[in-house]
Amino acid sequence: MPYSLEQDVAAAARAGFEGVEIWWDKLVTYLDKHSLRDLKQLLDSSGVIAVGICPLRIWPFRDSEPARQEFRDAVQLASHIGCKLLAVCPDFQPARLSREEALAIHAKELSDMARLAAENGIRLTVEPIGGHTLVPGPTEALQLIEMAGAPANVGILMDTFHYFRSGVSDQEIQAIPLDKLDIVHVNDCEDGALNELTDAHRLYPTLGVIPARQLSLLKDRGYDGYLSVEIFRPEYWEQPIGEITGKAYTTLGELIASL
Repeated sequence: MPYSLEQDVAAAARAGFEGVEIWWDKLVTYLDKHSLRDLKQLLDSSGVIAVGICPLRIWPFRDSEPARQEFRDAVQLASHIGCKLLAVCPDFQPARLSREEALAIHAKELSDMARLAAENGIRLTVEPIGGHTLVPGPTEALQLIEMAGAPANVGILMDTFHYFRSGVSDQEIQAIPLDKLDIVHVNDCEDGALNELTDAHRLYPTLGVIPARQLSLLKDRGYDGYLSVEIFRPEYWEQPIGEITGKAYTTLGELIASL
């Protein structure tokens, strides 16, 4: 997180990664002083693909207009640089609404977002969040998409930490249609009570307690999409960026080799 978008891209290329998921706030900061043309040249010269932009918000229960404008901006930016995927995170269930009411409102918002994205050739991927009140896992994410009218350009994201924290079963992972699984965030985490685990407990792949079978299940079914290392551990942020990306690349390779 302390490093700039330019540093992220350069370090990812040096480590051997094929692509990057661009962190939205870093992109906004970059464009304060650079143009979209600069961004396209940065990616082209590095040889790294902009696989996705994250996170955007499905945020119908708060001050929605800033989030909607942010999403509109993201769609235009993604289209300009040839990025085809935006990750969207659901809001939490307000106490005043039942789960069904909250999901219905989410579904209407997601439907509108999907329509705008489709007009620009962009795909949306819904990210379940560990312990979330509405969308803690793939079953709920697929339900939300169905309630939104099952737009063809909307799928789901798998994050090994979030699925572990939500107690997502092997059966739920096996039930995800492969044509709806857009990308997999790979990370590990420390041992501990599931309801007490936070992003700060994440670890590089293979260094924690998340079972490798999460990915084995996908490999056995023929998943061939991107694996993206995503770790929010402040302790790691203190290291040189080359060490961070190098360790991420090495441990991801070790995990893949073990499957």
